Amino acid sequence: MTVTLPSRKAWAKNLAEPAQEFDSTPLPILSGRIPPALGGTLYRNGPGRLSRGGEKVGHWFDGDGAILAVHFQNEGATGLYRYVKTAGYVAEEKANRYLFGNYGMKDPKGLLNYWGKMIRQQDVFKNAANTSVIALPDRLLALWEGGEPYGLDLDTLETFGLENFESQLAPAQPFSAHPLKDPLTGDIFSIGVDLQFNLNLYRLNAAGKLLKQTKIKLEKAPFCHSFCLAGQYLIFFLPPITLEKLPLLLNQKTYADALGWDQSDSTKILVIDRDSFEIVSQGETEAWFQWHYGNGCVLPDGNVRLDFVHFPDFIQTNEYLREVPTGITKTASHGHLWQVILNPKTAQILSKTPIVERTCEFPVINPQLTGQDWRYTYVALQRQGVELGEEWFGAIARVDYQTDQIIEADLGENKYPNEPLYIAHPTDPDQGWIITLVYDGDRHQSEVWIWDEARLDQEPICCLGLPVVIPFGFHGTWRSGKES
Repeated sequence: MTVTLPSRKAWAKNLAEPAQEFDSTPLPILSGRIPPALGGTLYRNGPGRLSRGGEKVGHWFDGDGAILAVHFQNEGATGLYRYVKTAGYVAEEKANRYLFGNYGMKDPKGLLNYWGKMIRQQDVFKNAANTSVIALPDRLLALWEGGEPYGLDLDTLETFGLENFESQLAPAQPFSAHPLKDPLTGDIFSIGVDLQFNLNLYRLNAAGKLLKQTKIKLEKAPFCHSFCLAGQYLIFFLPPITLEKLPLLLNQKTYADALGWDQSDSTKILVIDRDSFEIVSQGETEAWFQWHYGNGCVLPDGNVRLDFVHFPDFIQTNEYLREVPTGITKTASHGHLWQVILNPKTAQILSKTPIVERTCEFPVINPQLTGQDWRYTYVALQRQGVELGEEWFGAIARVDYQTDQIIEADLGENKYPNEPLYIAHPTDPDQGWIITLVYDGDRHQSEVWIWDEARLDQEPICCLGLPVVIPFGFHGTWRSGKES
């Protein structure tokens, strides 16, 4: 009998080797020109190292975080790339082997190492600092939802150390990789779910000072990746994920393997008042899973409109992400952009509508409209005629909720984008740009592409070359020049 093995697609070369750091380097313009009004810094975070000492990570989420910074100035653009020097990274770099457990990896030390000792989360799980970033006035925070952020220098990416907000976070206290900043007030909201099933809520000011925190006990949702800000509300959809806690604590299963899915249960809806952190309403709907929301707002009638990428369950998407570091993905994982209308007083869903029925992820908006009414959501999209199984995303799309029109940038065969980011024009609110990293699988090269956001279906207005291949990452942010 002949067995057909899955083919290794061009994107797999992007993750084949650990990323190489580089110092501040002028970036060549490959085509077009940098918009004269574009001034600021692009920061992107993601797993830069997926193997060590001949051993591969157990899941994409396990890779050591590495930050790319691209500084745009009048004379051009410069880039630099640095690993986040977490305590775990430094120790494992010295030993040239894995020393800690992580999302998809057991603690190699084993339980006997803790005999007669209190097991502390920070001793067992490595803070990978690999998921996202937020730029504060005086520091960049590298975010990982299983523990505290790491602080870095905004210009040089030098790692300062763990950020506990003046000792207000306990060791390994979770702080989300998806904080949301209200552009009207400057307030920053974040979350974190701990192993005691507490939903930690945080509010910071624009300078990054922690002003308020509280805990809300959840029934059985040990995994909440992100949330939605809509006017005065924080909205949570809590899927029916289960956790086998004892096998996890006994080091018999990794965290990823200990997570399960109860299809017979429901996705819970939680509406929180953003000022008091009090529960406004609770409800439920059919079981689904989501990693990311696009945005939310309060409509004139008092209801909430929000969008997010909907998955039928958690198991398929988690398995697909586990396969990514191997370079061969066999599990089909289909996420589609949905829009929901929700009554925040009752947590009742009034309507839910599939918006983009091709596989997509990483929904983003103009960050100046976070929590407010918005017209456009941008996503990384699978190319026409291709489904997300063996292939990676190959297009970027703009969804227009006013006209129901979708325009897209098809990057072409073997060219793969990361999450798109919207950059607002510094003086014209009706203009903006979309920026992303692109991996060219034919030339084995990473590039920075910039589009006029209203003309995604046309050629990029500028493409910049990078000196090394940057492995696919998760999330980034833009810091405008006026914030410098």
